[in-house]
Amino acid sequence: MTFWFGVFLFALGIMVSVCLHEAGHLVTAKRFGMKATQYFAGFGPTLWSFKRGETEYGVKAIPAGGFVKILGMTPLEDKLAPEDEHRAFWRAPVWQRTIVLVAGSATHFLLAMFIFFAMAFTTGLPNPALATFQATEASPVIGVVTDCVVQDFDDGFRECRAGDPVGPAKAAGLRAGDRIVSVGGVPTPTYGDVVDEVRSSPAGSVAVVYERAGERRTVTTDLLATQRPPVGESTGQLETVSAIGVSVATPSATLGYGVVDAVPASVWYVGQTVEQTFQAIARFPSKIPKLIDAIGGQERDLETPISVVGASRIGGEAAELGLPIVFLALLGGLNVFIGVFNLFPLLPLDGGHVAIIWFEKVRSWFAARRGRPDPGRVDYNKLLPVTYVVLLLFGGLTVLTLAADIVNPLRLS
Repeated sequence: MTFWFGVFLFALGIMVSVCLHEAGHLVTAKRFGMKATQYFAGFGPTLWSFKRGETEYGVKAIPAGGFVKILGMTPLEDKLAPEDEHRAFWRAPVWQRTIVLVAGSATHFLLAMFIFFAMAFTTGLPNPALATFQATEASPVIGVVTDCVVQDFDDGFRECRAGDPVGPAKAAGLRAGDRIVSVGGVPTPTYGDVVDEVRSSPAGSVAVVYERAGERRTVTTDLLATQRPPVGESTGQLETVSAIGVSVATPSATLGYGVVDAVPASVWYVGQTVEQTFQAIARFPSKIPKLIDAIGGQERDLETPISVVGASRIGGEAAELGLPIVFLALLGGLNVFIGVFNLFPLLPLDGGHVAIIWFEKVRSWFAARRGRPDPGRVDYNKLLPVTYVVLLLFGGLTVLTLAADIVNPLRLS
């Protein structure tokens, strides 16, 4: 039940964000005196509606988006009534039309910022340092001092058992937070240097210089011989090496903030997510063959795109596993993606309409400078073939991701 409740809650969150997107268009259009006749959640047959003023509000049968109808959005619309001509969208100044068109994406960014703000002082925000963390290049600060050194590696890295020798670092009194300066007289500026020096040293006594609370100390410890795979691997040909029984201090998975600090942190995280969204979109073409392979039954690449169905399923799994940070981060990230993608200069996206009205503005400016008549509005009929191609591509990609999410869904566990 928790899983399906999570799926419902995530899908509801997406629907709310879509409704807010259309509300952004509606509110700004009304603010500038444009006439909006309809505001609906969903498409298809009308399930329920009411009229307030000049606008009809309601819900339609297919919950796959929403729309707001503003008179005079394109020249393809039916001729307006004489009393509505002065309130047509296209008659408004370019800056007002731009605000109305961009307002939809702006609501997604604001909603994402609100989600990240809530995360900042509750679950915490994902720590960006963890994504770029390289243990071998990190400072040689001890994160964990192990109780023992596993001698047999049949079970891989496992918990201590009776008979396992006490870890040399533990026996020598080393603690988490100590920074190892040298091993056997050899300086160790990085944790990778510590690993290399310990593994290559013969088992037995070795001098370790470390710093604790700014004070440099020296201790002698007995390294233990053990079997381990190559450095940085969990499998492979085992080799006999020495071990000291420590691991590097890794960055925290999340960063928590106070309510005040959460504001700039959430703004910063939206910016980071926007950057990651552009990177993901740039990689999208290379992921299409892997989507097709996933539909065919091959292992699903974790970086392949997902549909709304797939995202909702992951949201449900996050709820089931008690991972609110995954649920919220995914919902916030999806809003950023929709906000960015919707601004691409392609019809029928809002960004395509923005590109056209500014093209008209620039073209009219050049015509006036040259003493020529105003070319007028762009002929949308000539752009219809391109629009259909874009719709076909988007539709095909939607079908691919939806099929992959049904046949071979991504899972958190």
